[in-house]
Amino acid sequence: MEKIKMTTPLVEMDGDEMTRILWRSIKDELILPFVDLKTEYYDLGLPNRDATGDQVTMDAALANKKYGVSVKCATITPNAQRMDEYKLHEMWKSPNGTIRAVLDGTVFRAPIMIDCIKPAVRSWKKPITIARHAYGDVYKCTEFRVPGPGRAELRFTGEDGSKQEAVIYDFECPGVLQGSYNKDSSIASFARSCFAYALDAKQDLWFGAKDTISKKYDHTFKDIFQEIYDAEYKDKFEAAGITYFYSLIDDIVARVIRSEGGFIWACKNYDGDVMSDMVSTAFGSLAMMTSVLVSPDANYEYEAAHGTVTRHYYKYLKGEETSTNPVATLFAWSGALRKRGELDGIDALGRFADALEKATIDTIESGVMTGDLCAMWEGETPARKVTSLQFLQEIRSRMEQALA
Repeated sequence: MEKIKMTTPLVEMDGDEMTRILWRSIKDELILPFVDLKTEYYDLGLPNRDATGDQVTMDAALANKKYGVSVKCATITPNAQRMDEYKLHEMWKSPNGTIRAVLDGTVFRAPIMIDCIKPAVRSWKKPITIARHAYGDVYKCTEFRVPGPGRAELRFTGEDGSKQEAVIYDFECPGVLQGSYNKDSSIASFARSCFAYALDAKQDLWFGAKDTISKKYDHTFKDIFQEIYDAEYKDKFEAAGITYFYSLIDDIVARVIRSEGGFIWACKNYDGDVMSDMVSTAFGSLAMMTSVLVSPDANYEYEAAHGTVTRHYYKYLKGEETSTNPVATLFAWSGALRKRGELDGIDALGRFADALEKATIDTIESGVMTGDLCAMWEGETPARKVTSLQFLQEIRSRMEQALA
């Protein structure tokens, strides 16, 4: 069959370890045989980030702003152990944090549901979408070790010379100090993205923070959300028959566990990082969740919302077969191709993305899956554990039949 033509490239951000291996396999087995793929490629693998002083990450983020759509592989955020393992010049910051700071968007994550894999939370019947603020907080903080006794102070100097100062703590021993920030403009963008997404999905929107403890930082999030809702979205929500409400994050967590799902859960940056993993795991697997960053100026970054599967990568390096789940990475590709087709008016790309996702779900529901899903399988036919490559080849067989 003739390959589908593209007119505008995707920004392709390659990654690390086992997900980098899967990235190539997905392209070879499921993309390149069917699509005349056009990408602008950036190697965000840790060795190349180190070699370029992390400039490649900034270049990739700016390319996303230029072309509008990117697809990103999982990457390593180094710690002390990674510093030694990769002989790094510096403990580089999270590439996701860098990209999100440039795009200033909201990350929407939703589980990929399979009929024969039931959520661990018995009451959940519908997907729960996490809307994660993607700017600031600990991902862009400044921090350092306090060597010994002394006073830690917080100071802001305005352009007009005015100052605000406060004592954080009088240290009597060594410790650690951290300063994080956010912006009203970014919080407002986050709020509007959440409200617009809820209206489009016709789902209720829940938002939780800890304003009783964080009386300035978290309270600002609460206030901006409420002001924008009252001024711009309240009438639209009421007309659509959906609701918005705010509560403390611990109350929201309790409500989520008791719910049947089917709503959007807005979270601050770190909360969204943690809670999206909780939700995806409870629905089945970290590898069974879609993730897209949407910026206020309509740029999109699709990615897998999990790590680089280090344990499987070490097995791969020993020549051992692995049964690593590629579904989240595969859905990142399908999401990016669908959006590229939508923006460029290429309907065939959207149909291809739909067929790819259906073939993936059909493969799992036929009983063929990677090892992480086998223990949760509740289908009538026995689960058949296959390697990552065998799983992709099974999907390709269904793709070829569907597109013939």
